[in-house]
Formats: sequence, structure tokens, C-alpha cells
Amino acid sequence: MCPPNSMSLSLMSPFLPRPPLSPPPQESKLMFGMLFSLRSFVTKLSPTNVRDGFVSFHTSKYQLHYYETPMGLRLVLNMDVSVASACKALHHIYSHLFMELVMKNPLCPPRTPVQSELFCSRLDAFVRGLPFFAPCPA
Repeated sequence: MCPPNSMSLSLMSPFLPRPPLSPPPQESKLMFGMLFSLRSFVTKLSPTNVRDGFVSFHTSKYQLHYYETPMGLRLVLNMDVSVASACKALHHIYSHLFMELVMKNPLCPPRTPVQSELFCSRLDAFVRGLPFFAPCPA
């Protein structure tokens, strides 16, 4: 579930109901570029210093939920447009899963791809347990 050779990790790829449009490293670069541009755009247009800034956007097909940690770690969930907010879920993933199972684990060196099977399995179980999660049709 966790790809070992990429600094920009797409941990939830198995849940996507579509084949990748491009190789995973290129898709990660495109996602990063889009998020960077949107954050910059929102920051420049905001009349005040918005604490949360950019947290989501949607198209007619999906809604992207975004959470950036104080460390600069960016978490993204692509969901159905009917999901109101995944902010609490993203915060839980960061504070209860990533911090506890990756950052506090001496066997997981910082700034390297996540290779913790425990983290991946708990992340998988958490996402599958979300009330708005529905398995992809086979």
C-alpha cells in the first residue's frame, strides 16, 4: 500500500476507481504543482491573513480536501462531491496515525518515504471506516 521509492507519497492509490493517467511520480508532481498554485492564488486574493487558507476545492466529479501541517506535510483526500468536509479526518490521520506511528518511531527516519506497515494498515483501516467511504465498484 505504501510506495517505497517516492518522497511524494500517494498512500491511498489503491482506492482510486480509475487507472493512473500518468506514471505515479509524474502524477505526484502534477498534484504538487496544482496545490502550490492554488495555495498561492488563495493567499494573494485573500483580503485578510486566513489561518486555514486553502482547504478544499471541487469539480463536477470530485472534491479535493487539503490539510497542511505545521511541519509542511501535505495531506490530500480526493472524495465524492457529496462529502462536506474531510478536515477532521485529515487532522486525525496526521495527529493520531502519522505522528504516533511514523514520527515517534525511531525506525522511520525523517524525510524518507514511509515504509511502516503498521502505519499503512492503520491508515487503510481508518479510511475504510470513514462514514463517507464506499468501496470502489469491482
